Amino acid sequence: MTDEQKLHHPRSLVAFRTTKLLVGCYLGISVLALVAVVLLSGDAALVTDAVWVRVVIVVASALLMFLSAVRTARGSRQAYRRLRILSGVMPAAIAVILAVPGAFPVWLKIEQGVCGLVLLGVAALVNGKHLRAVFAVG
Repeated sequence: MTDEQKLHHPRSLVAFRTTKLLVGCYLGISVLALVAVVLLSGDAALVTDAVWVRVVIVVASALLMFLSAVRTARGSRQAYRRLRILSGVMPAAIAVILAVPGAFPVWLKIEQGVCGLVLLGVAALVNGKHLRAVFAVG
């Protein structure tokens, strides 16, 4: 099977579509969190400097992941590699956020927990046997 046939295999198309949907959800949730930070910025108990930094980083990573998901679906091995790395690193970072007591408000921890669950789905898809075979070199 050629690389082009692997990319257009029905299982690949479903995996790409689902990955883009999940990463799109992650991006949407992250943007909503940024909107919440802006709207709640007058309350120092709900929006600290750490919250601002975390939310901006998350939006940037979500945008990078979405662009990587789109490029992966077009056959970019580099984008696929980036997507695999980010989908593994971000849930680990979220786990730290959730574990550190008092560092972030509860509303952000809930938002991050939802994002973490979404990203676990992405990680399962992009690290699955089928997509690894699609992007295998050689």
